Amino acid sequence: MSDLKETPKNPKDLIYQLEGRPPLSVAFPIGMQHILAMFISNLAPVLVLAGVVSTITGNFIITPEQRTLMIQSSMLASGLSTMLQLYPVRIANVQIGAGLPIVMGTSSGFIPSLTIIGAEHGLSVILGSVIVACFLEVIIALNIKHVKKLFPPVVIGSVLMSFGLFLMPIGVRNFAGGTAAENAFRLQADLIARGQEVPAHVAAMASQFASWQNLLMGSIVLLTIILIRRFAKGTFKVSAMFIGIVVGYITAIILGQINFAPIAEAGIIAFPMPLRVMPEFYIIPILSLLIMFVVTTIETIGDTNGITIGVFDREATAKETQGALLADAAGTLIAAFFSTLPNTSYGQNTGIVATTKAVNKFCVFVGASVLVLAGLSPKIGTFFSIMPASVLGGAVITVFAVIMINGVKMIARAGFSERNILILAITFGVGYSISVNSLLVNNLPAALNFIFRNPIIAVCAISMLLNLLFPPTAEDKAKATEIAKSDNNPKT
Repeated sequence: MSDLKETPKNPKDLIYQLEGRPPLSVAFPIGMQHILAMFISNLAPVLVLAGVVSTITGNFIITPEQRTLMIQSSMLASGLSTMLQLYPVRIANVQIGAGLPIVMGTSSGFIPSLTIIGAEHGLSVILGSVIVACFLEVIIALNIKHVKKLFPPVVIGSVLMSFGLFLMPIGVRNFAGGTAAENAFRLQADLIARGQEVPAHVAAMASQFASWQNLLMGSIVLLTIILIRRFAKGTFKVSAMFIGIVVGYITAIILGQINFAPIAEAGIIAFPMPLRVMPEFYIIPILSLLIMFVVTTIETIGDTNGITIGVFDREATAKETQGALLADAAGTLIAAFFSTLPNTSYGQNTGIVATTKAVNKFCVFVGASVLVLAGLSPKIGTFFSIMPASVLGGAVITVFAVIMINGVKMIARAGFSERNILILAITFGVGYSISVNSLLVNNLPAALNFIFRNPIIAVCAISMLLNLLFPPTAEDKAKATEIAKSDNNPKT
């Protein structure tokens, strides 16, 4: 697959070209499947933090009014920062944006750290800490040529694999009915085991987990996508995920699983106001976020490479990587300016690009425009937000696996030398395996608990440390030279 700017004879084939403007009828479904795949994930961090109670005031750290503002702002900031990735802005000799179809959204990776900060200090300190700490990503981006050796393919590939492994259970959870239903199901089982009465609202929510309606909706979406990918051709085939979600949405309506009342109640236009929540700055919260921005940096590097490897069969250039990181930081600043949470690149959308090979930037721009409109119109945002989790789960359950596979592809490019195998074995045998054992993690000392409570942080930290402890061998250097030569002469 080439990333050259040649104009194909058939306008529909423009979706496989980075540049160009395919017809809106072609671009819209492809752009929309990106938005549908990330919409709920984009709002989830706000909804999670909205349930946190401050240890100082005893009140929720995010008020209902702030939650409404932050949900709208999350959509607006994600759309604007995605546009920046697609069509970069130049300041002096620096390019902000990768010029690649990278979709941006609110980062779930920050939830643990922001929960602690918010519970102790409130939303204002969350926003202030994010504003300062995100400049670490700017520093890394401006020095990418010097720090790139810290992020070789074996490190980036490991992080991509850990993201895929981390996201796959989320896809399954959505397929079965969503996080709220699963949590209610677990609570119900715990209350029954202790011989306590189960509240009616808990029992009602628990009954939704793995219900026949949710499993049917998720299965119909998944089966629709599989059949279209197997038998359809052209644009119809590329739009398989969008069509699957539409079929699932219609199925949900038939089954009576959608309540349209919130759409009627929502306003038509409501502009998020900047700096509605004024940021405050404290040194300890800022320091606690620095490691998460290192993780965000690697995540964005991984997603950038996930697109270039998955579509163009090459690693991302230094210019693309630097631009992606600067746009990542700019997106976070935009989000904080509109009083919402940090932005980062979305791996599931990288998986969509790698799976469909539909790399055209205009298609993603159309989807980003819908995000911006959703941020300005509560009715549009509500239309998407009432979609059952199982419909989304049926669509993304395999996409998350593609992220992991892209990590494997990246590691394979580096080669399975004795050094790389050792790094991978320790990274996943220690880093990932310990992280997914919550009982062990809870009993670790505070510093280790901070690292291992998040599998992504653990894999990031350990793989980077091992990369420094075990210098590349002659075999590894020869492989790196081979990769550099192939990247300088990409396939056409």
